[in-house]
Amino acid sequence: MTARHDACVLAGGLARRLGGRDKPALHVSGRPLVESVAAAVPGAGRLVVVGPPRPGLPGAIFRREDPPGGGPVPALRAGLAEVTAPWVVLLAADLPFLTAEHVSALLDAAGAGAGTVAYAEGARAGAVLVDDGGREQWLAGVWHTASLTRALARYEGRSLHGLLAPLDPVTLHLAGRPWFDCDTMDDLQRARAQAGATAEKE
Repeated sequence: MTARHDACVLAGGLARRLGGRDKPALHVSGRPLVESVAAAVPGAGRLVVVGPPRPGLPGAIFRREDPPGGGPVPALRAGLAEVTAPWVVLLAADLPFLTAEHVSALLDAAGAGAGTVAYAEGARAGAVLVDDGGREQWLAGVWHTASLTRALARYEGRSLHGLLAPLDPVTLHLAGRPWFDCDTMDDLQRARAQAGATAEKE
């Protein structure tokens, strides 16, 4: 039986603001960022990782965008080609605070949760997280696979905003900063500090 959702994690890119470091392999809370993101999608039928093969992700399907480092839209094209489920969780590989509960909330908001009716044509095509300023985080969302595939087939631009915003997703603000990504060393240090403070309280 086909799973209700797959996951596509974009783990390539050049990480210029991190000095070219291998961002998905950087550690927060004692494990690589990409492994933390993968742990947030335990219900995915397929875990598709767009980027170089990595240890610690058993069962993942690895694909590369063309050209490597070509940006999120080519990466999405490569990853979406491996998705077989009717819904896909689209994530960046650098979301240290994302949890399975956050992903479940996104699935429910998109209408992709367990027990929901089939997708109705013309309905909103997905759901995305917004940050504390209300800005959509395009690499933290859930999408109806067929709708996303159609949009990607006719899209000639390079920005995820240009591709995804016209699909009019539900927006969702959740506690715990699940949208926070590590684009710079300052971001990484803040994430490590917050993770350490949380661990001390537990």
